[in-house]
Amino acid sequence: MRGVVKKKILIIEDNKDSLYLMKYFLEKKGFTVCEAGTGGEGIALAAKRDVGLVLMDIQLPDMPGEEATKRIRESQNKRDLPIIAITACAMLGDRERILGCGHNGYLSKPINPQTLLKEIEKHL
Repeated sequence: MRGVVKKKILIIEDNKDSLYLMKYFLEKKGFTVCEAGTGGEGIALAAKRDVGLVLMDIQLPDMPGEEATKRIRESQNKRDLPIIAITACAMLGDRERILGCGHNGYLSKPINPQTLLKEIEKHL
């Protein structure tokens, strides 16, 4: 973790267990975490909070994660914000489709904490 700037991470995830585990792990690693349970909440938080990276669930209750990512990207000051997709969609072609929607990274569930950390380090 040397050299990695500890920016605020926004987790947009509706599964409370997944959210808890990611938040717990990241806070133990020294990150500040804010959370949203829907795409709409996540879009609003990304717009008003100074976040350095977003972990985006793809299957959200109010809209697909791809749509939430698109809306965040449309925000003038958020075009370069790193957004990593977190998803149970792990079929052939899902990774390419999801990355093609504007995500900077892709992780399939269940999340391995060390893989998550490496992906975050790559983008910070």
